[in-house]
Amino acid sequence: MSAGAALTDAPAPETAAAERHGGTAPRVTGPRGPGPARRLLGLVGGLVGGLVGGVLRRTAAVLALLALWEAAPRLGFVDRIFLPPFSEVAVAWWELLADGQLLDDARASLVRSATGFGLAVLVAVPLGLLIGWYRPVAELLGPLLEVFRNTAALALLPVFVLLLGIGETSKVSIVLYACTWPVLLNTISAVRTVDPTLLKLARSVNLPPWRLFQRVILPASVPAVFTGIRLAGAVAILVLVAAEMVGAKAGLGFLINNSQFNFAIPQMYAGILTVSLIGVAFNQLLVALERRFTSWRTSG
Repeated sequence: MSAGAALTDAPAPETAAAERHGGTAPRVTGPRGPGPARRLLGLVGGLVGGLVGGVLRRTAAVLALLALWEAAPRLGFVDRIFLPPFSEVAVAWWELLADGQLLDDARASLVRSATGFGLAVLVAVPLGLLIGWYRPVAELLGPLLEVFRNTAALALLPVFVLLLGIGETSKVSIVLYACTWPVLLNTISAVRTVDPTLLKLARSVNLPPWRLFQRVILPASVPAVFTGIRLAGAVAILVLVAAEMVGAKAGLGFLINNSQFNFAIPQMYAGILTVSLIGVAFNQLLVALERRFTSWRTSG
């Protein structure tokens, strides 16, 4: 028998292995991939890593500011009597929260600011739509609006106190006055700057005026109206804090002012931080509402 025939008649390695294992060839497998548990852990790790990275990117500037606030008084760059370290302010904030004083003051401020802000929106949005859409109304009220829009709310605070007293009415009224103008002016501008092409298309299909207002003017005005509402939300907190520093017995403005008079500086900064946190939270709430009411812009 030749060498080539011998090689040809020799059993294959798989056949020989099968004969050695009782006629069954062993399973030949490639390199195993990661198991389901490892893949799940990898997926969870990626999601957590992305979430943590996003949070760190968004809060990096704030954390750097807090670190600088903590280090500057301790290193002697500023007088820690007038600017205590952030850790001392945090301790004072927690103590005010624990004894209920911070909650009481925050509740009083929120009720006043929310009442004035809500009334301003209810008054300013319909009025702005009327002024922006109907020219006779704009010509009638235009000069009066120009006078009051250039009069700062805090400049009129003594007038509100004299006419309405130092109680809740004057504080809610000053917030109402201050919040009205951002909402009113943005609403007027929103109506007047609607895309003329949309108006021509709507008129070309013979839409009646009230349907034109409902189907075109209102949807196109919503983003700019919410811009004014967000500006008014910031104004509501700031103006109220200033108003509470005059003749109030509760509220964040009272807390800040009273802490300054008593030289309780950490408590004063704790009140200021609370105002900032409330402002940020209120703005985020308004942003969420704006996305809800303008979801049609990105749908489809």
